[in-house]
Amino acid sequence: MSGNEKPSILTPSSQNTLLGGALAQNQNLVTSKIIYRSEVMKQMVKMVDRVAPSNATVLILGESGTGKELVAHAIHEKSNRKDKPFVAINCGALRETLLESELFGHERGAFTGAYSKKVGLAEAANGGTLFLDEIGELSPGIQAKLLRFLQEGEIFRVGGKDPIKVDIRLVSATNRELEKEVVKGNFREDLFYRINTIMIQSPPLRRRKEDIPALVDHFLMRSKHGFLNQGRKMSEEAMKVLMKYDWPGNIRELENTCERLQILSDGHVITPEDLPEQILNPEMKIMMDDYDPTMTLHELEKRYILKALSYFEGNKTQAANALGITIKTLYNKLHEYGEFDKFAVHSRGSK
Repeated sequence: MSGNEKPSILTPSSQNTLLGGALAQNQNLVTSKIIYRSEVMKQMVKMVDRVAPSNATVLILGESGTGKELVAHAIHEKSNRKDKPFVAINCGALRETLLESELFGHERGAFTGAYSKKVGLAEAANGGTLFLDEIGELSPGIQAKLLRFLQEGEIFRVGGKDPIKVDIRLVSATNRELEKEVVKGNFREDLFYRINTIMIQSPPLRRRKEDIPALVDHFLMRSKHGFLNQGRKMSEEAMKVLMKYDWPGNIRELENTCERLQILSDGHVITPEDLPEQILNPEMKIMMDDYDPTMTLHELEKRYILKALSYFEGNKTQAANALGITIKTLYNKLHEYGEFDKFAVHSRGSK
């Protein structure tokens, strides 16, 4: 893709006017709020396009922060239910008793504090799409009630005796490996097969790094803080650093980083000096959580120095500066480790 070519942007119809007329002029760009250029995302969006018109249950798999709820939104927006409610609930955020009440509702007097009847989210989603995020966190009791709901198409409010017919399309998401949870007995096998008629993988950001520039531009233009420092730009050098980083927190981490840079950066153009230390030097973090009694201080020092050299692609001057030692000390250490010949000639590796 050429540098002048615009990324494909999916944005909900309610936000079209916010994103400007340029999108409205190209209908191929306006489908949901997903921003991408990468081939892996193109394939995922094609899967969404094929699945959306059906009523099949969909299970979205992916690491935390990869935008699984946006994928669920895209499925809803492209379905025949798009004019009906899209209702989402995080199954890992609520304890079992509260989750059951939120999901299925309750009758007045069903439990202490139930002063009035409450309509559950499943009932509120009638005719539309119900999105269950972190479905792998459901307790066995809720799993059984969810399975019955999916099989019979009816719910019982907590404390209620009369079934309520509900028509929803279920989309679920998890960062767990549900097959393993089934083997362990933590997740019902019959429910697993009921919710995964179609499985969609939401790829981690490290597998779609070509999307980073477009995502950064989007996050810097769309501020959560009104017009505070809106429209800042990322320098070419800073962007190279962002592209090199593996983003273990995925898009959520990138968005939070852009928000921080938007607030704290000194100038209109963001430079490498503005970036957080863990992004500038990801290999220089020492994990101190566990003590290894088999590793001596000498061995720990050796591994750390060699990691620094690997990070700077064999550049001993940069490694020494980052380690806070002189180049002479670094040479002495390499001789001591028997690693001098390996790093005798500096040559940049291809990345």
